[in-house]
Amino acid sequence: MNKYIILLSFFLLFNLQLFPQKNKEKLKKDKQKIESEIAYTNKLLKETKKNTQSSLNQLVLINKQIKQREDLIKNISAEINYINSKIAANNKAVEILKKELAELKAQYAKMIYHAYIHRNTNSKLMFIFASKDFNQAYMRMKYMQQYTQYRKKQAEQIKAKQEELAQKITELENLLSDKKTLLGNQSNEKKKLDNERTEKSKTVSSLQKKEQELARTIKEKEAAAQRLQKAIEAIIAEEIKKATERAKKTNPAATIYTLTPEEMALSKNFAANKQKLPWPLLRGVITSNFGENPHPVIPGIKVNNKGIDIATSSGAKARAVFDGTVVRVFEMQIYRHVVIISHGEYYSVYSKLDAVYVKQGDKVKTKQELGVVHTNDDEAKTELHFEIWKGDIFLDPAQWLAK
Repeated sequence: MNKYIILLSFFLLFNLQLFPQKNKEKLKKDKQKIESEIAYTNKLLKETKKNTQSSLNQLVLINKQIKQREDLIKNISAEINYINSKIAANNKAVEILKKELAELKAQYAKMIYHAYIHRNTNSKLMFIFASKDFNQAYMRMKYMQQYTQYRKKQAEQIKAKQEELAQKITELENLLSDKKTLLGNQSNEKKKLDNERTEKSKTVSSLQKKEQELARTIKEKEAAAQRLQKAIEAIIAEEIKKATERAKKTNPAATIYTLTPEEMALSKNFAANKQKLPWPLLRGVITSNFGENPHPVIPGIKVNNKGIDIATSSGAKARAVFDGTVVRVFEMQIYRHVVIISHGEYYSVYSKLDAVYVKQGDKVKTKQELGVVHTNDDEAKTELHFEIWKGDIFLDPAQWLAK
């Protein structure tokens, strides 16, 4: 048998089995996650649509859903590409197996023909008795036995190769069926995406008629955001001052912010959990990212966010992202109740709460409920504003929360 074909066959079939199975599982897992996010965003959209007038929150959620739908279509495309590569590999494997099977059958046919020509039992005996000595007779007899065994082994190889070929053909048929299903899913998702883009255009058109009202709302929210930041900075500065005064009691020369050993350990643990912190809500969708965000309706306007905004279901409860101590609970216009928790030199801030379950000085545990997130009845919007600070520097919370 051609050695090149054997080596190529082994290499291909070996790699086919190791062909990124993990990638396939990851694609499926990502797909399920995106589909779950789309379903949840759709649920939030239905809540906002209870208000017959188009709202800014409705547009934000539509934009989010469009992005999720685009991600889903990309995921399906990646899965189709994966299946295409598997189909190509299987086609190659089938081609090689057919060649191997044909060669095995040809060899076996030659052996059968040879056996037929020399089928006379007397001829076999004469072949043995014609030996020069006993050793040669023994060797000839062993050869006859080995030849018979080889024929049997060849027949078994042909059967095994036929079964392997049939298996590969079945796998190929299944892959083609999966591809057909995925192409159908992709087509349906593209239709849904077109409908969502149409809905977005209608909502934008409706909201553009309220541009003056939106511009006034932006100014009000910016002013409220500035007041919130000043309040947080003042509270953190007060905490730093308290820590410095506490340090001076043991070291009169101390002039800088000094953490206790317990606070240092807490800070270290908090930092070690970057990208692992639980979400401040059991379920939610980020509707406004950290930093500058273009306004979804008014061109050229950017809204600066010192944290992230997370849309959630009515009645949802905010929860602590890490162990810590409540350093302040206060109220503020637009942001309503605000809870600030210290995690050593880090702080987490939860605002837009109605009922609050904690008070200043309380020790809280990771995922402990802090209060009920406020629902804006005018827009049918339930949204938590969440921030993370390190000392007096605000950080991007999305970089800290678990994916």
